[in-house]
Parts: sequence; C-alpha cells; structure tokens
Amino acid sequence: MNKKTANMAGDLPIPLYEHVKRRMAEAILLGEWPPGMVLPGEVALAADYGVAVGTMRRALADLTADGMLMRRRKTGTVVTGRTPQHSLRFFFQYYRLHGGDGRLLSSEAVVTDISRSPATADEAALLGEEPGEPLIRILRLRRVDGRAVMRSHIALVARRVPDFPLDPSLVPQRLYLHLLDVHGIRISAVRERVSAGLATAEDRADLGVPDPTPLLVIDEEAFDQTGTLTIVSHHRTLTDDHRYVNEVR
Repeated sequence: MNKKTANMAGDLPIPLYEHVKRRMAEAILLGEWPPGMVLPGEVALAADYGVAVGTMRRALADLTADGMLMRRRKTGTVVTGRTPQHSLRFFFQYYRLHGGDGRLLSSEAVVTDISRSPATADEAALLGEEPGEPLIRILRLRRVDGRAVMRSHIALVARRVPDFPLDPSLVPQRLYLHLLDVHGIRISAVRERVSAGLATAEDRADLGVPDPTPLLVIDEEAFDQTGTLTIVSHHRTLTDDHRYVNEVR
C-alpha cells in the first residue's frame, strides 16, 4: 500500500474525506487493492493518508455504502471488488479496461514523448485560447500485462499547469489526480466520441500489430469544475483481448 504523506487539504474544491475516498476507490478500481484484501485499521489508514481518524472513518463509511468495501466481524474492512455506485459529480472517469471475462484489468501508462508547442488555430478555438498559446503535448502508451494496448495523444494548456514535468519519466501515471493535487483542477465531466478505424503506421509500430488491424478510436474532451475544457485527447486502442467499458451511474 502506497504512502500518502503529502498534505491533501490545501485549497481543494472538494471535502477532504471525498479526496481520501477518491484515492482509495482508485486503488480498488485499478486493481492495486484486489478483492478480498483486508485493509489496516482506521488509525493506521489515517496515518498512512495523513488525515484525522474521523476523516478516514467518513471515507470508509462512504465506500462501504457504495459497495466497494465491506465490514466483517473479527476480520475488519475487506475489499469487495464490486463496481462503485458513485455520483459523477464527485468521481473521476477512468479508462476501464476489462478482460473478455469481465474482469477489470490493471494497466500501466508509459509516456514515450512530451513536448511544448503552440496551439494550432483549430486547437485554440476548441480550447477557447488564442492561436499560438503554448500547449503541453503527451504521447502515451497504456500497457496491460506488459503489452501495449492503447496509444494516446493528450494536450492541455501549459499556462494552466505551471512547472508540469517535461521529462517523460516524471509525468504522473494518473493525470486527473495530478491536476487535482498540484493545480486544484478537478475533472468533473468527460465527453467522448467513439468510432472505428485502422491502425496507422505509428499505431502498428507502437502497438506491435500488423497491417491491417482494426482499432477503437476515442476522442475525449475533459472539463474542469468550472466547465472549462481542460484536456483534449485522442486514443486508439486494441480490443482483441479486452473491452473498453465506460459506466456512468
């Protein structure tokens, strides 16, 4: 279990217990806390996350009510592995990669390139910026069991994320959480357009697939708590061994 020693209070736009709840739910959703795992006690968890016991107790109660955790006599708090019953108002959207058997897959995001360059006229119009406004551009591969299954181009306005790392090895695995923790930007809504396409030469090289190979293509726009378009992404993903599932309850 990873230590969460940084101060999480700051000027967050959500209550602290919701922030803790989100981090814990993410660990469950991404398979870091597998079904059947017994969590430490409230005092130990509170120390691990750097919050008061009352804050941790509220987060645990909410996750239990959502069905992600359960309390067992003599055993303690156990991860159920169930899909959370959550509100989009307080929860992140995730790329949810499921195996053919419906099992949620754990994945790793690997940044292969990152740069800073001016926005084109079309990009500036979409983002509500002036042409030439500097953008951070990220090329990222998502891997499952060591195999690259998704290729992503991600762009965000550099001015909104000062000191964003330009070393690929330092780019955070979970961009949404980084935006919240470091910049106070909470992604509150996501719009996706899904289509089908064939792998390009770049796709084939990065994903290791032959020509032709069909791909699922996802164009994503992510909006912050003020309704401002914050991230524009283009994802190209394989679906031979897994499925992309996006649930909103």
